[in-house]
Amino acid sequence: MFHFCTHDDTIFYIYSISLVELNSIPLHVYAATIEIVNFNEKRRSVLANMGSRSVLNIFVMLVFVGWLFMWVMLPTKTYKYSWTPQLKNKLNSAYFREQGTNLLLFTFPIMLIAALSCVYLHLYSKSTSDHSSTNGNNKGQRQYFGSLKRTVVVMEPLGIVNAVELTFAAMFTLLLIWSLVNYIYVSYSNLHMHNPAVKVWMTKFRSVSLRLGYLGNICYAFLFFPVTRLSSILPLVGLTSESSIKYHIWLGHLSMALALLHSVGFIIFYAMSNQMIEMIEWSSTYVSNVAGEIAIFVAIAMWVTSLYKIRRKMFDLFFYTHQLYTLYIFFYLLHVGVAYICMILPGIFLFLIDRYLRFLQSKRRARLISSRLLPCSTFELTLSKNPALSYNPTSILFVNVPSVSKLQWHPFTVVSSSNLESDKLSIVIKSVGSWSQKLEKQISSSPDRLEISTEGPYGPGSSPFLSRECLVMVSGGSGIAPMISIFRELIYRSTFQPKTKVPKVILITAFKNTSDLTMLDLLLPFSTTPFDISNLDFQIEAYITRENDPQEHDNNLEASQNKRLIQTIVFKQNPKDSPISAALGKSSWLWLGVIISSSFFMFLLLLGLVTRYSIYPVEREGKMYHYSAKIIWDMFLVCASIFIATSIIFMWQKRENEIEGKQIQNVEMPTNPTNSPAANLCGTERELESLPHQSIVQATRVHYGARPNLKRILFDCKASDVGVVVCGPKSMRHEVAKICASGLAQNLHFESISFNW
Repeated sequence: MFHFCTHDDTIFYIYSISLVELNSIPLHVYAATIEIVNFNEKRRSVLANMGSRSVLNIFVMLVFVGWLFMWVMLPTKTYKYSWTPQLKNKLNSAYFREQGTNLLLFTFPIMLIAALSCVYLHLYSKSTSDHSSTNGNNKGQRQYFGSLKRTVVVMEPLGIVNAVELTFAAMFTLLLIWSLVNYIYVSYSNLHMHNPAVKVWMTKFRSVSLRLGYLGNICYAFLFFPVTRLSSILPLVGLTSESSIKYHIWLGHLSMALALLHSVGFIIFYAMSNQMIEMIEWSSTYVSNVAGEIAIFVAIAMWVTSLYKIRRKMFDLFFYTHQLYTLYIFFYLLHVGVAYICMILPGIFLFLIDRYLRFLQSKRRARLISSRLLPCSTFELTLSKNPALSYNPTSILFVNVPSVSKLQWHPFTVVSSSNLESDKLSIVIKSVGSWSQKLEKQISSSPDRLEISTEGPYGPGSSPFLSRECLVMVSGGSGIAPMISIFRELIYRSTFQPKTKVPKVILITAFKNTSDLTMLDLLLPFSTTPFDISNLDFQIEAYITRENDPQEHDNNLEASQNKRLIQTIVFKQNPKDSPISAALGKSSWLWLGVIISSSFFMFLLLLGLVTRYSIYPVEREGKMYHYSAKIIWDMFLVCASIFIATSIIFMWQKRENEIEGKQIQNVEMPTNPTNSPAANLCGTERELESLPHQSIVQATRVHYGARPNLKRILFDCKASDVGVVVCGPKSMRHEVAKICASGLAQNLHFESISFNW
């Protein structure tokens, strides 16, 4: 029997049949019924996930607003003289002493947000696993948030800033001003004259210097969030660690300036009041001045070497000096005390979890399959990956090659699509620095095996530009790498998801020399999975900026043909190498939430026991427990809790990854040199091997001795919803950003991909 019911304009067939009647139903009717029922179940699951995510989102937002409110109230007289005494009576128990209040008000909210965000992201990843479920449903929401993320400022030294960033930057600046004014007002109304020989104006000067240090502490509370790569907080606001690096730079400059003013202010105060002896004091009952001085010296070294010109010209110096951050954090915490540690603890706690996970992941050697050497000093590395590892276009993989440098890690764009190339992961490296040149030389010498370690990949939680009506990708030089990953993902969608709307693609790319055109060959993967790009509407406009005559490269045809050959090198496999896998397995976000929750509660438990049975008995007798010893206890317990919780869960997931990794077979790759289809763009007539290669060549127009007229190209895009993605030199990014922010074309939605850090 057939029963019909309707729900949301969709007809669902409910069959009530017996086992005898089953054979009488036509096969195609039965298959269609199963498909409709599965769709209904999937839709219910998506709606349930959306409801759960909405509740979590609202709750997280309320907790975050409450946390910010405490920062606003912290410097006020109300907080100091009214709230603090009451909070101390209720929260500063024998188990936490003076840390109780700040642990509850400043540490716990962010740790709760981080744990709940993991649940939210897990639900989000499940609901977006089917691309078709997200297309069109969130168009209005995307347009709303797109308007908030429109570029409003393009200037140095801020760079490209949108409305949301500008609003939060203004709010943070107001918070610092508000805090400084209130701190000074409260301190001036109740000056403590510790030394009768010190004049009132000197005491006020000291008070201002001290409060500048308080402002620096506010900066440190936010400083480590942008550099936490596996962060559950950044994706909530549409950020990745790579895209938010500029916030770390801004906060770093501001915190270093405040720390320097704080230190210089106290040096002047000690000099004026004849108390220079205080500078070499390591007090057992109060903050350590010596620890603060060591911290500021380390900070100055890190600050100077991180300046843009020094960082660009002497990256190795910047990189190695910046590793002193561990030393800086250690002495800084010894200087500020346990109460202030709790205010900045969440950022440091989450960063340490991420850093230790990265360390564990990097200990595994990745299985390097092959390398494609292009004639433009560029090469593609292909590594084996676990099919369960999924990532979005424009993701980043950090790579370490011990034979080149045991300490240096470099980020590279993942150009492969995790959907189209389920068992392989590829990155593209341009030989422009000493590290990449040494690596290319080693690969060119045809080694049997190359040891390589990886961290990541890390990337955006979603790619909203893939669902635009038209997508304009603007790149310069090696900036084409993120565009390759986007193009390959669109190939997958146009081939295997015919019902998914794929945008029209316009790729604008600028190269210095003709040989760089061979980078266009990377648009098509070396994939064993058959793909079809006939359904993909695209055009490529390639500009060669430093050459005018395309015929000058054909004088010696044989030599040019040899140079245009792509060489593929296949490496021997080592049983100890393993495919790249997610550090925490398939349900990475859930397991990260478990690590955050368990390690934080373990820390609270251990801290309570140590305080109750080691610190409290000493202070109950009227004695003072050594001030620095308390801080060392806190740091030790944080590290121990993170080490135990993370190690257990990582090792548990490592066993599952190894089982899945053993099932992956070695991938066969061609080893003979092959002609570059892009050679046809250079004036060499050749017969192309496949239809996809023909499509690439036919859709490409090469312009010599010219630069793209970006304003004309973008304004000529008449689609109602145009995504503009740019990656390249700073001047190119700023030019495109200014065009999109001009207001002359409301259909342009800008997004920048930058690695200039």
